[in-house]
Amino acid sequence: MWILAGRSWWRGRALAAGVTEAACQVLPCPCPLGSFGAHTDSRALDRLYTSAERKEKVDMSRFPVENIRNFSIIAHVDHGKSTLADRLLELTGTIDKTKNNKQVLDKLQVERERGITVKAQTASLFYNCEGKEYLLNLIDTPGHVDFSYEVSRSLSACQGVLLVVDANEGIQAQTVANFFLAFEAQLSVIPVINKIDLKNADPARVEKQIEKMFDIPSDECIKISAKLGTNVESVLQAVIERIPPGVIANVALFDGVVSKGDKIVSAHSQKAYEVSEVGVLNPNEKPTHKLYAGQVGYLIAGMKDVTEAQIGDTLYLHKQPVDPLPGFKSAKPMVFAGMYPVDQSEYNNLKSAIEKLTLNDSSVTVHRDSSLALGAGWRLGFLGLLHMEVFNQRLEQEYNASVILTTPTVPYKAVLSSAKLIKEYRGKEITIISPAQFPDKSKVTEYLEPVVLGTIITPDEYTGKIMTLCQTRRAIQKNMVFIDQNRVMFKYLFPLNEIVVDFYDSLKSLSSGYASFDYEDAGYQTAELVKMDILLNGNIVEELITVVHKDKAYSVGKAICERLKDSLPRQLFEIAIQAAIGSKIIARETVKAYRKNVLAKCYGGDITRKMKLLKRQAEGKKKMRKVGNVEIPKDAFIKVLKTQSDK
Repeated sequence: MWILAGRSWWRGRALAAGVTEAACQVLPCPCPLGSFGAHTDSRALDRLYTSAERKEKVDMSRFPVENIRNFSIIAHVDHGKSTLADRLLELTGTIDKTKNNKQVLDKLQVERERGITVKAQTASLFYNCEGKEYLLNLIDTPGHVDFSYEVSRSLSACQGVLLVVDANEGIQAQTVANFFLAFEAQLSVIPVINKIDLKNADPARVEKQIEKMFDIPSDECIKISAKLGTNVESVLQAVIERIPPGVIANVALFDGVVSKGDKIVSAHSQKAYEVSEVGVLNPNEKPTHKLYAGQVGYLIAGMKDVTEAQIGDTLYLHKQPVDPLPGFKSAKPMVFAGMYPVDQSEYNNLKSAIEKLTLNDSSVTVHRDSSLALGAGWRLGFLGLLHMEVFNQRLEQEYNASVILTTPTVPYKAVLSSAKLIKEYRGKEITIISPAQFPDKSKVTEYLEPVVLGTIITPDEYTGKIMTLCQTRRAIQKNMVFIDQNRVMFKYLFPLNEIVVDFYDSLKSLSSGYASFDYEDAGYQTAELVKMDILLNGNIVEELITVVHKDKAYSVGKAICERLKDSLPRQLFEIAIQAAIGSKIIARETVKAYRKNVLAKCYGGDITRKMKLLKRQAEGKKKMRKVGNVEIPKDAFIKVLKTQSDK
């Protein structure tokens, strides 16, 4: 039985992982990226495999379960995970030691440009320690909160983790979140203090933080410089000594052997496939004859559609059915935004690009949408703002696509009030991902908004400013702890809508860039929500409908009206821009009409002549306003629908 680990649209492949039974379950398998070669220093002579040997199929039977370690690298963003992964690849002879080894496992252009990891990446390392041959299966994970689902799924494939902490910055918000993910999964945690070569590094202070926050003795911390390679070999020793032998990774074989020619069946779809190739990731794909218990690799089974390779699915040998193993929960979108092509003639090209990109990023949800002003498009669901920005950037870089991205919103819920409505919607609760679908108050008993538990770690000198910021975002303080003499950790319950756009930027600005922020889903809570319409001369503009909290309706409505006033071109008649809740107007701006000077020919004479001309002009403007249509130019929509609100 095997657990499916990942999928690749172009080859119909299930990337495999740890192997033990005749069934396997689909775990997260990052795309195998990078290059490999032989070490050129003296240590390379001691390695079991050289690059020349690896050109041949590796005999995986030489690695019993007790000599296999499955581990992951976790940390806050920019604390040196990928750099440490590079050094480990070099030390084990997986890649040549050159100056060009920077972010070897980060293959996407957006990852290299931003200096972050977006997709978890896997590599199998062969290491000789005290005369024993070990197989070390490494997963390098993202550090940003938007991609924490990648971390949690990767940890399910491991028995231990390297918790990397910056010797200068110390423990940050994502460090805490990742530690507790590993702790809840009952994994062995090896604390690694990185960047000890920095001028302001203070490893002793960080050791005390780790001991206080995570109850890990300071003498268990390994102090390294991944950039310079200082003391990195001791990390490999610790992996072998402190992490128990592994059984599960990308495709978990819980019993027996899988090889080319085996017939397997998906427990999810009941479809049968023939295995055409098995192998390991080194970190590129390396075919092998077979995969044995406890080993990590990939499996190509001729799947025709990416949806056939469901993460969490169980595969078993044909005519040997088993009970499905517990799978993963699918990633839950936290932010929704509309996406439209700048030019409608590019619709099919953009559709193809989105389909291809979502094949290797299954966390993005796609629903067709349309707009009178913007044309045909889609409503996409993302894990967070950074996820949305990365997806948009990849569309531009990899597919040369130009898109209009609307203001992000969050998924609300409404509890229906009547049995008729419950029958119509097939449930008591409905989820609203588009403001235009927001039901009237007469149809529901209450509205629910998503909330998150946020963690903020900051120097204590910014405490007052940050507490004020959180209060303005309707946050409820849950906890406050000093992690050392100069740093404090806050726990707040935030409405997701209050942090989704610009909270992180405001936090960084108030704290001079020193504060860090992380959040996790905390369910839904009752809220006084209202649907706010934007009207132009009394006509509702569907694209600008917004769901807001009742207390913030005026400020949000006024801001949208002001942006529209600045963006709309003037007409021969006056344009009234209004924000309304139901029939109540809460904000208004007016775009003045172009006006001809009808008194220019009057050089004197009675005042009644001038009044007659002005009255006739006013009547003409009034008639024109009744019959005239206000068309919002596309560039005006782009200005109003920008992702950052102007504060």
